[in-house]
Amino acid sequence: MSTDKPTAARVYLSRVRTALADLPANEVEELLEDVRPQLAEMEAEAGAAARVEDLVARLGTPESYAAELRASGGYPPAPAVPEAATEVLPAAKPGRLGPRLALWGLVFCAAGTAMVSFYTAVRFDSRALTGMLVLAPVFAVSVAFLLLRGVDALRELPEVVRARAVVKSMREDRSADRALTYLNSLKPAWWVVCAFALLAFGLLLMIRDLHAVLLLPVLLVGAGLVMWAGPRIKADGRMLWIAVPVSAFVVGSAFGGLGAAVNLVRDRTYSSNSTPTYASSMYEDVHGNEALRYGSHELSNLYVFDANGKPLENVYLYDDRGRPLTITRYGCEKDSGASQMTGQDNQFPRPKVVEGVQDDHGNVNGYNGYRGYCREDAGVPFAAVIPKAPATSGTPGTPVPPSSPVKPAPPTR
Repeated sequence: MSTDKPTAARVYLSRVRTALADLPANEVEELLEDVRPQLAEMEAEAGAAARVEDLVARLGTPESYAAELRASGGYPPAPAVPEAATEVLPAAKPGRLGPRLALWGLVFCAAGTAMVSFYTAVRFDSRALTGMLVLAPVFAVSVAFLLLRGVDALRELPEVVRARAVVKSMREDRSADRALTYLNSLKPAWWVVCAFALLAFGLLLMIRDLHAVLLLPVLLVGAGLVMWAGPRIKADGRMLWIAVPVSAFVVGSAFGGLGAAVNLVRDRTYSSNSTPTYASSMYEDVHGNEALRYGSHELSNLYVFDANGKPLENVYLYDDRGRPLTITRYGCEKDSGASQMTGQDNQFPRPKVVEGVQDDHGNVNGYNGYRGYCREDAGVPFAAVIPKAPATSGTPGTPVPPSSPVKPAPPTR
């Protein structure tokens, strides 16, 4: 090919030669000898403005054309390794933000679950479980990243790698390895314990508050999930997002129940050694405020009557030292339909707070009731008969009729 030929044919032919570079040089020249006249003819047809694109439009790319020449000449296809090496770009390293949020979200939710269950057990109050609502968004985000990135991305985190290295080093220690092996052998029993503990927790809360029956379906589902997910952790790490929070809940409630038992024994011991009339300042209610008791019963309201049996309103009570008998005041919360603390003072009597459940028709405490119901009843729910003092003849203010004068006896001689 002479040097005065158009550039398009020369460029195209050069690329075909490059695509055949792995073949012997003499055989490449033999193949190109047949190509040159064809390219020159096409270039002449295209005119002085011929471009490489015009040749590509008619013959295909130089590389594909070279492949056809190989096939027609019985040559093997071009080696793929050199070409792949020039085209493959280094894969972008995945970020660690998502896996890290999934991992530490799980840790945060497990710690929060343990604290909420501990507080609930100590206070023996199912309303404390509403703290779980704070953890729910974090747990949802953690699960979302887990589903998007999978468990393998978490295993590559530096903190996970270090933790696995620590476990591996413990395995190399015989005494630590025996302890780990023993703990692993307890796993099947632990999932059963978790399931029964959840159910027992719900039943105990029902003793204090019948509304806790609404928690039983949730606890039943949790018990079933932990029984199903626990044995599958080794095969599927995603099961940790079920087993770990449930285990944390059981551990927290166990310690909370132990604390509640200690408080109960302490209160009974003190009650048996103290005057049962009333005592304040030594007991606290579920909110940590001082409670007023009559015997072993905690008082939430007091009604005061005058000597004629008329109930008194807006009365402020004090003890013999002039200290106000301040206790927690409760009221109804409209959104949840449950009672809640509204303050604390020593003003009595207070509206009576009535709680229950109602259905969609407004029936209270009926068979189909499921929504919380609460109302405040003002007034005195009973009448008091005040004993009267017995009347006496010497009642002050009552005039005593004067006795008739005694006529003096006549003198005797």
